[in-house]
Amino acid sequence: MTISYNWLSEYLPEAIDPVQLSKILTSIGLEVESLEQYEKIKGGLKGLVIGEVMECQQHPNADKLSLTKVNIGTDQLLNIVCGAPNVAKGQKVVVATVGTTIYPVGGEPLTMKLAKIRGEESQGMICAEDEIGIGTSHAGIIILPATAIPGTPAAEYFNPYSDWIYEIGLTPNRMDAMSHMGVAKDVCAYLTHHQKETRVKSPFNNSFKADNNDLPIKVSVENSIDCPRYSGLTISGVTVKPSPEWLVNKLTAIGVRSINNIVDITNYILHETGQPLHAFDAAAITGNEIIVKNCPDQTIFTTLDDKERKLNAADLMICNASEGMCIAGVFGGTKSGVNANTKAIFLESACFHSTTIRKTSIRHGLRTDAATRFEKGIDISNTVNVLKRAALLIKELAGGEISSDIVDLYPNPAPRVTVTIKNHYLKKLSGKNYHSDKVKRILTALGFGIVKEGMDELMVEVPYSKPDISIPADIVEEILRIDGLDNVEIPSLISISPAVDGLGIKENLREKIATFLIGKGFTEIITNSITNSKYFDEESSLHLVKMMNNLSAELDVLRPSMLESGLETIAYNLNRKNNNLQLFEFGKTYQPKEDGFVEEEHFCLFVTGNNQDQGWRSKSSQMDFYSMKGLATAILQYCGLSNIRFELVENESAIHIYSDKQLLGQILVVGNKKLAAFDLKQPVYMLDFTFKKIMSAVQKKQIVYKEVNKYPAVQRDLALVVDKAITYGAIEKSIQTIKLPKLQQMHLFDLFESEKLGTNKKSMAVSFTFWDDAKTLTDTEIDGMMGKLIQCFEKEIQAEIRK
Repeated sequence: MTISYNWLSEYLPEAIDPVQLSKILTSIGLEVESLEQYEKIKGGLKGLVIGEVMECQQHPNADKLSLTKVNIGTDQLLNIVCGAPNVAKGQKVVVATVGTTIYPVGGEPLTMKLAKIRGEESQGMICAEDEIGIGTSHAGIIILPATAIPGTPAAEYFNPYSDWIYEIGLTPNRMDAMSHMGVAKDVCAYLTHHQKETRVKSPFNNSFKADNNDLPIKVSVENSIDCPRYSGLTISGVTVKPSPEWLVNKLTAIGVRSINNIVDITNYILHETGQPLHAFDAAAITGNEIIVKNCPDQTIFTTLDDKERKLNAADLMICNASEGMCIAGVFGGTKSGVNANTKAIFLESACFHSTTIRKTSIRHGLRTDAATRFEKGIDISNTVNVLKRAALLIKELAGGEISSDIVDLYPNPAPRVTVTIKNHYLKKLSGKNYHSDKVKRILTALGFGIVKEGMDELMVEVPYSKPDISIPADIVEEILRIDGLDNVEIPSLISISPAVDGLGIKENLREKIATFLIGKGFTEIITNSITNSKYFDEESSLHLVKMMNNLSAELDVLRPSMLESGLETIAYNLNRKNNNLQLFEFGKTYQPKEDGFVEEEHFCLFVTGNNQDQGWRSKSSQMDFYSMKGLATAILQYCGLSNIRFELVENESAIHIYSDKQLLGQILVVGNKKLAAFDLKQPVYMLDFTFKKIMSAVQKKQIVYKEVNKYPAVQRDLALVVDKAITYGAIEKSIQTIKLPKLQQMHLFDLFESEKLGTNKKSMAVSFTFWDDAKTLTDTEIDGMMGKLIQCFEKEIQAEIRK
């Protein structure tokens, strides 16, 4: 939420320093995320002064340059070389002295320095409009009226608009603070509680009166559920023109583009009160009738951005007697909008159902300021007051007459919500003792009405501007906010009851794995579990969990795998020349089922680029499948798991990972098609574990402590000549057919291919480590075990022993 300091101050009884106001806003729960100065003219004309040209003569070394002496209100005249064709003696001008920084339109900042131009010293510059940002003309220097006084700072003379802009991080329930008046009410409540009674300076007055009834518009509401209140009136004889400077300045400062006086007033009122308005060209209202209704499904409607949209049957529309004019509460249509030829308008101030507006807004991808207000809820009691305020402002700035009485359709007035809060509940939730007078003072300052007061309780009526308040806890929150969230007392002694938490095992395992990987040089990432459905092909899209109210068109499904969000992160880094990446993430994936969806937690690694950069002692080496296989083994062993094996998945570029016959995850070589979808041109490897399965396997493992073996281990090697199709995994699997409890380790240490070995043959050299906990192994025992291995290899994988 963007708030202007100047604008907000208009509703406060006295000015507050911008920084102090920032602290107050944060204290009352309106967290100020940033406070920045806004300058309509960049630099604010600082350092520029008004001068008078006392002398002007031809430059001796240049035909198009002039030598001037300029009085800037000091004892000494400045020598300035000027290239403007219109410079002359006696002119009042704007001067940039040495050391002043100017900000040319469309250019880089420029600091004035003492210079010599064609042999003549220049002690500054006489400025044109575009050179200091007050205009776009470069035809010549600015010539001021004769009344301008030399030495006057240019900032004082031109008085350029400046402001302080707050970016407030609003929580979704704070619709009451989505306007300048809403924020002012909270500030005044804070001042009332902490200093003295303070009231908001209201812009509303009682001077509203219809001038005539020459242009009545009939209004009917067919869907009163989605439109519980609809108000409007007509204004004729208006002149559509640019807005006055004060209005343009206010809107521009908060990032709203000025369009024309009518549209700007509706935007101004929106940001002032939080009530969206819409102005229709009265000439476009066929039959002088407005109907609020739902149009048939797939009806074509052209919106203000000239796009044809197919309406949904649930979309609420504002129609004339023959066609739709506006998507209610979201976006207007091309035919009924205010334009330069508009002479009469119908001004709408309504309340629409928040859920309906949000669904329509998301459905059509139209996230407008009006839609964001309606979807969070507005003050239904304020539509007519705001309408009167806007109508009077239009009369003031666009002329015309109010040509109808106010139409106000409100068939089912909303009752005010009452909430009862007990003193002991307030103390229990807030941790503070509040006197009942303070509680009433805070709540009345916020607009609550006191209904009933008892010995230990207080019943209040909730203002319509706070539709989120319905239970006692909400009242406690309001009291705490205005008292100041930073005033919550912290007790000197905190008692904690120890408890056994099953989540501790899971979190400890996560921390253990994360610490291990960080030590290996990996970086943890956290990505959004909501992703883009366009990442998935037509077949895969049938198995996606789709968002009902997605925040944007790009984030519309829950991710079925961790791959796509990981590739987004990799692409982001590669585009910024960070080419060597080792990332890991703990996250969740989602799969649909009949009654909802299944949520599954994963632990993934993503690697691409070099594992090691080139140095004077070593060459660079790329991450590959074998790097991932080694990492998978190391992680599982670090978690205490054993009997780890890998199996290639047929027709897929993936390897399944097992421990004690339980499938734990897979290694995936990302395919070229998927890489191309993210514009990635280097290989990417992914290690994907189902975290629940790892945790289950770890919990099943019984930790056994034993003495370090004091007997020596014995190593023997075998070189096996096998078919090229034989993998190391096949060798490991074949050993499982024989029982060799004294074989503790084995690993592949050499791979050799040559025509001398035979057609389609290769040699695989494997090292075996044996030891016995009870004694030193003899050669006879070792030879016996090696013999069993040789027989196994010859039988299972048709291996020949290479001599």
